[in-house]
Amino acid sequence: MTHPFITVKNLSKEFDGVKVLDNISFEIPEGDIMGIIGRSGSGKTVLMHLMRGVDESPTTGSILYHLSECPKCGYISRRSAAGNPCPACNSKLEPQDIDFWAPENEERKSRIMRHTAIMFQRTFALYGDDRVIENVLHALDDIEYPQEKAINRAAELIDQVRLSHRMMHIARDLSGGEKQRVVLARQLAKEPFVLFADEPTGTLDPETALVVHRMLKAAAENNSMGIVVTSHFSNVIEDMADKALLLEEGRIEKIGSPRDVVNHFLKDYENGLEKSECEPGENLIVARDVAKRYMSPDRGLIRAVNGVSFDVKTGEIFGIIGKSGAGKTTLSRIMAGIIEPTDGEMNVRIGEEWVDMTKPGINQRGRAKCYIGLLHQEYDLYPHRNVLDNLTDAIGLEFPKELAMHKAMITLKMAGFNGEKCNKVLSQYPSELSEGERHRVALAQVLIREPRMVILDEPTGTMDPITKKDVRQSILNAREEMEETFILVSHDMDFVRDICDRVALMKGGKIVSIGTPKEALAAIETREKAA
Repeated sequence: MTHPFITVKNLSKEFDGVKVLDNISFEIPEGDIMGIIGRSGSGKTVLMHLMRGVDESPTTGSILYHLSECPKCGYISRRSAAGNPCPACNSKLEPQDIDFWAPENEERKSRIMRHTAIMFQRTFALYGDDRVIENVLHALDDIEYPQEKAINRAAELIDQVRLSHRMMHIARDLSGGEKQRVVLARQLAKEPFVLFADEPTGTLDPETALVVHRMLKAAAENNSMGIVVTSHFSNVIEDMADKALLLEEGRIEKIGSPRDVVNHFLKDYENGLEKSECEPGENLIVARDVAKRYMSPDRGLIRAVNGVSFDVKTGEIFGIIGKSGAGKTTLSRIMAGIIEPTDGEMNVRIGEEWVDMTKPGINQRGRAKCYIGLLHQEYDLYPHRNVLDNLTDAIGLEFPKELAMHKAMITLKMAGFNGEKCNKVLSQYPSELSEGERHRVALAQVLIREPRMVILDEPTGTMDPITKKDVRQSILNAREEMEETFILVSHDMDFVRDICDRVALMKGGKIVSIGTPKEALAAIETREKAA
């Protein structure tokens, strides 16, 4: 028999009079995986945070946890354990329906939260300088796990996420997919009744994402754990969920099987729009035999970038694709002048002169960096300043208010906001925006500097298909109206296919193929068949 685990009843949430969740109700059975899909700003993350106990209470409505509780010592367990002896004091566990946000249940709420875990989007939340096993040991220490058993338990958890071969590696040296699996091991250390996963694979390549999906599903089965997963990606919901719901503007638009919900979500989305033809100009970037090597105490010599040569032309949208750990982000940071390569040249044309980004100094790399915009995977906004201040502060100039507003409005439209939303968002703070909206503001923060070249590292990782279409159009507009050149580092093959003029495929630090998106994707298929 499947027991109910969470009941959301007539739930609404307002921020400054704006309703972001509007009278929603649904139920999650014990041990089920519930998928929540919807556009940026639809309320997915707010709903997840309310179910987890993060931030403020609901405006109206309730969230009920159906559990079993010991009347003597307060021990709590899953509802299916009702009637069993309490492991702590041997009393009989009794069924309880606990109103999670009721003020009188504050102490119970704290106990429930200790039995839940959350994976936040776009952050790995790891101790970067510590080894993998030390990261998991920190999580066990947080729950006061017996120290004499902690090493063995940490090793078991690392094995469960299939990272035993990385146990002694430094966390910062891992690929994105490996880091996400360490995060999962840390959350499983809590032995949670339910794991909340907010866009867990948004910035991973499809193959690595599939591995993480399987890990999450296996963890749910092996630990009798429920999962609530949010995503903009239809494949995440279809791969993982037992049931799904679609949120639109804070309301449940549809609830049912993952396939039915996803089909409803995508019914108005047209993929593969025609791309305007680009007449490439002169070379803007010329890379010759660029390499980046460094030593790791555990892995020895690492060839992050291993002798790559390519060129990018003015006005081109140039994609760099490959699996996690292929060297894409390292190469993009060399292009941006953030890190120096070990060997080779990275030449960027400024005006009529060439600047070698491998050489430090105000007349070399320093001269070019101000003309290069970079949007990191893990971007940051000033939390205590509104969007207008975030944008104008990015330029570093004092603007008259009217000019600042005008410039900010133009740039927000470039980043995918429509006119009505631009007016509204300028006065909002980052915490009042969805993750997808924050990402577009971060993109606007780059564009407002008027760079000649923009490097976008996973620009669509947390965007829904319709927003991606808007951003795609914004990039094309920026190319045409601002004469921008874009370097796009991405795992999103659909987006790469729809927007890039040429694509470089990386593997093991090398560029193994350069061609049209169609040619690059064909090369991936050929290599996968040969593997």
